[in-house]
Amino acid sequence: QVQLVESGGGLVQAGGSLRLSCSAFGGTFRFKHIGWYRQAPGDQRESVATITGVGSTNYAGGLRGRFTISRDDAQNTVYLQMNNLKPEDTATYYCHIMATSTWGQGTQVTVSS
Repeated sequence: QVQLVESGGGLVQAGGSLRLSCSAFGGTFRFKHIGWYRQAPGDQRESVATITGVGSTNYAGGLRGRFTISRDDAQNTVYLQMNNLKPEDTATYYCHIMATSTWGQGTQVTVSS
């Protein structure tokens, strides 16, 4: 069973940047469709960005241009580069393997105004 571990979250001021990483252990990401999701307190979990096994990407409305999802299958890692962060981006961010419905434990991102 593949385990996912997210890292890279933290506290950042509005306008700052963070790069989140999602690493797979006990298996591989190769050819798998991966998504980044986020959940703020009191809100439902929502999709942020997805990347297919061949690198095609999709973003939630309004995030394209600020967020970039990428993958390095040799490193078994998927990244989420987040620029020009806003307080409304504050949430716990999770990565997800869609085919197996596997979730990581999440990494907290807090953006101060």
